[in-house]
Amino acid sequence: MTAQPELISVLTCPSCGHAKVETMPTDACQWFYDCEGCGAVLKPKAGDCCVYCSYGTVACPPVQASGSKGCCG
Repeated sequence: MTAQPELISVLTCPSCGHAKVETMPTDACQWFYDCEGCGAVLKPKAGDCCVYCSYGTVACPPVQASGSKGCCG
């Protein structure tokens, strides 16, 4: 039996520190995220597949399932 991925992550903006609880999509990577605090458009850091892997408290569901960092798309 495969464990279900955790879908809730807290994204924290590196520019202003604004944090928001978000539900991650299970069917696609999220490459952009608009910060509600300062309006910055977050993009993944080099080597990460999405904003959740770069700025979230939990890696995206495809990375959780594979157990490694890498492209989930």
